Amino acid sequence: MYTGPRKVLHHSSGLLLSSGSSSDEYQVVTSLWCQLMVLLNSLAIPPKGQVNNPGCIPKLEVKCSHYRSKIHIKAGDKLQRPEEKPKSGRIQDKCHGPCISSSNCSQPCAKDFHGEIGFTCNQKEWQKSTETCTSLSVEKLFQDSSVESRLSVAAPSIPLHVLDFRAPETIESVAQGIRKNCPLDYACIIDVVKSSETTSGNIAFIVELLKNISTDLSDNVTQEKMKSYNQVANHILDAAAVSNWAFIPNKNASSDLLQSVNLFARQLHIHNKSENIANELFIQTKGFHLNHSTSEKSFDFSMSMNSTAEDISGMVQIPQQELRKLWPNASQAISIAFPTLGSILREAHSQNVSLPRRVNGLVLSVVLPERLQEIVLTFEKINKTRHARAQCVGWHSKKRRWDEKACKMMQDVRNEVKCRCNYTSAVMSFSILMSPTLKTDKVLDYITCIGLSISILSLVLCLIIEATVWSRVVVTDISYMRHVSIVNIAVSLLTANVCFIIGSNFHNEVQDYNVCVAMTFFSHFFYLSLFFWMLFKALLIIYGILVIFRRMMKSRMMVIGFAIGYGCPLIIAVTTVAITEPEKGYVRPEACWLTWVSTKALLAFAIPALGIVAVNLIVVLVVAVNTQRPSLGSSKSQDVAIIMRITKNVAILTPMLGLTWGFGIATLLEDTPLTFHIIFASLNAFQGFFILLFGTIMDHKIRDALRMRMSSLQGRSRAAENASLSPTNGPKLMNRQG
Repeated sequence: MYTGPRKVLHHSSGLLLSSGSSSDEYQVVTSLWCQLMVLLNSLAIPPKGQVNNPGCIPKLEVKCSHYRSKIHIKAGDKLQRPEEKPKSGRIQDKCHGPCISSSNCSQPCAKDFHGEIGFTCNQKEWQKSTETCTSLSVEKLFQDSSVESRLSVAAPSIPLHVLDFRAPETIESVAQGIRKNCPLDYACIIDVVKSSETTSGNIAFIVELLKNISTDLSDNVTQEKMKSYNQVANHILDAAAVSNWAFIPNKNASSDLLQSVNLFARQLHIHNKSENIANELFIQTKGFHLNHSTSEKSFDFSMSMNSTAEDISGMVQIPQQELRKLWPNASQAISIAFPTLGSILREAHSQNVSLPRRVNGLVLSVVLPERLQEIVLTFEKINKTRHARAQCVGWHSKKRRWDEKACKMMQDVRNEVKCRCNYTSAVMSFSILMSPTLKTDKVLDYITCIGLSISILSLVLCLIIEATVWSRVVVTDISYMRHVSIVNIAVSLLTANVCFIIGSNFHNEVQDYNVCVAMTFFSHFFYLSLFFWMLFKALLIIYGILVIFRRMMKSRMMVIGFAIGYGCPLIIAVTTVAITEPEKGYVRPEACWLTWVSTKALLAFAIPALGIVAVNLIVVLVVAVNTQRPSLGSSKSQDVAIIMRITKNVAILTPMLGLTWGFGIATLLEDTPLTFHIIFASLNAFQGFFILLFGTIMDHKIRDALRMRMSSLQGRSRAAENASLSPTNGPKLMNRQG
């Protein structure tokens, strides 16, 4: 009911109080105002009116003293503001008392932190092993939000009966707190998380927080929610927090984080055609719409590992042939990049993974429609040294480790790696690993350089000797084919060594990749020819024992020899390059030679070579058993002697060459001792010298032919000298001089 005009008293507080109101109404308003002042003072937040009229507050404090007991806020509940320095959860870095090997101890955390720090005695020193110090809790996450919602009732437009200063309701779960305080964007937890110190305990708490959000609040993920989610994750992915992940007792915390982020991103709904959804320092999220008519799409990322390092790039490509599999209606693709997660991820124990494997690029996660199964990823290497080999892998969320079968290497150059990976619900994240460190000892370099030089010179000398004595040693068909074999063995190894030297200078640059492939092909082909000509020599022995050479024409033997020596290697080499090169799995990244990691192309050389070694050794044993048989003592004693020399030659060279590549197979294993690498380098580099020594110089027929050749040359030289000094030539010389 209207009671007439009233005098209005203007108070600096902003509340409108009428002079005509009853004393009871004035007392209610004063009571509520006093409660508000006590609440603000307890939170150390200056009220608005204090700035304009500081004299008002002390006056009210006297009248409000009896209301303090009615405010349900404890002194220990004071919130930590973002601008305040976080308190440290660390204490001294060792335990008291004697340090006995393998003993453990624990120490409490600093004030305002719950948990403990565990230490283990290692080499008579206490070393921190675990840490559970945390200053966060579910109640503290939403304490600030509860107070702010209660303070908002001070607005003049809200009726007085809305004011409620009862104690806040207990929040039992993260989902409950977010639904009550910030259901639209999760912003109510960001400041509390960012102001917390990244101790191991706080990191573990935040991982569980994100895990709960992904499980309970992923029904309608908007861009705003994804931004808040990434801000929380970014806090524990900071480069400064990486070292503290090692002390979390739960060794699966890192894989839980990755799985939670991927699960949450799977429920994200994109509104625009292309969006940079979240762009934090240590986690970036991008997405776009696509359908079956979309052309090839790609996500490009460029992120820094820390504040001082240069940006590392990565790219996710969806091939056009994959996009054609989509339905006409629109779908969406999302990708997330992590620069530091590779240093944090811990693989579950596996018999095949004995040591931690270092990640050498960004970790890229993708969320694709179900019909898409294949993607192409490009990683810039963090470690760009010459010997930083890479291995494409995908993170298997169920096995909690990197899966080599998920990806195939397409290209590996000094700075960049390209991978083709299979996308599944269990494998959504990909990266590159550093393969075991190559043996770069200078001893190996010296042995290889010196050995190859000697090998090439030895092979050239071998060919010169064969050309010199050819007419004197090829007196029968068997001896003819034997020396044809020696010449082709020398030519094959010489050409292979030259290709190896040329190829070693072409594996660092992108534009030389095709040259590297060509040199690898020729090296593969000629190294195989070396062994197949050795096989042909063994077949000569078998034919000799069976006395078949008497009926075989030289031309037919030549056809068989070249078919075996060059035809079989050509088929194997062409087949290998045709199968592996389309997927860039032919050459290895650190050298122009067959790869072992991705496609096992090296088996196309190792299996034929070692198989021929085994066959030749069996032939040698057969000859040794049959040396006493009468059939060898035939009338053609010269052929029998030649067969024995071939046998001796094969018996010496075959184990030598087989031993060379046997040590080569041993060097493919991880953590192979340096001794094996030195032995392999020595035997491999000196193969040409072995062929000269055992195939040519140790053959007495060749030595005799060389002596006869030298004697003949000396005889001609003396005859020419005598002829020039003969008296009959005197007048001719005088006439020429005149």
